[in-house]
Amino acid sequence: MPLRLSPTLSAALASADRPLAGMWVCTGSPLVAEICAGSGLDWLLIDMEHSPNGLESVLAQLQAVAAYPVTPLVRVPIGDVATIKQVLDLGAQNLLVPMISSKADAEAAVAAVRYPPRGTRGVGSALARSARWNRVDGYLADADDHVSLFVQIETAAGVDAAAEIAAVDGVDGVFVGPSDLAASMGVLGRQTHPDVVAAALRTFEAVRAAGKPVGVNAFDPAAADAYLEAGASFILVGADVALLARGSEALAARFIPSDAAEDRASY
Repeated sequence: MPLRLSPTLSAALASADRPLAGMWVCTGSPLVAEICAGSGLDWLLIDMEHSPNGLESVLAQLQAVAAYPVTPLVRVPIGDVATIKQVLDLGAQNLLVPMISSKADAEAAVAAVRYPPRGTRGVGSALARSARWNRVDGYLADADDHVSLFVQIETAAGVDAAAEIAAVDGVDGVFVGPSDLAASMGVLGRQTHPDVVAAALRTFEAVRAAGKPVGVNAFDPAAADAYLEAGASFILVGADVALLARGSEALAARFIPSDAAEDRASY
């Protein structure tokens, strides 16, 4: 029975009449991913770089969110050819590769997600969920249509090379990471520092001039609004772990007397 795959994030952005809002999924839990998938947000970032996610947990989360009208994007931990191949074979259609700081980095990422002769992706579609075990007609011939690649600029060097990175054929969009960008610029932990914001906005201009969508991570609502006003096409506005941490802290603040909380903090 022939099967169809979901539209990519690139396709969703191209057809959207507004910026797309999403959140991080960092717990590694398929249940939490499913809860987030039903929230009404447009997209989810399943993170393998800074979260306890391996191949099995990513697969389970992709399966858990597949029933919902949300687009999952998987961030691989590094632009490693073998890791990218495995994540694609799990059925991830949208990949984010971190720490892209040059045109060469972007070209290597493109090669990793494309089959020969355009790239170096290994061929295992008959064995993999990506092609639903050869139940997707013409998967190999149409593979480029089934996968979208986003690259993350999060260093000062990446900002300087943003125009060249965005212009690489096969890069479907650019995502700005203010946290590592701040560290790269010598202001660790200060994502809304004026210099970091200015660098992010320079990246916006370069990427948009290349005709590609640009996104950004912005948990601070004021920063998110400013980036949307500046032309962000997609944005991350929260994370499952952060919501749980802040929500549980609010419960403790509401129901635990301050002297008891101080006693517990001294343990």
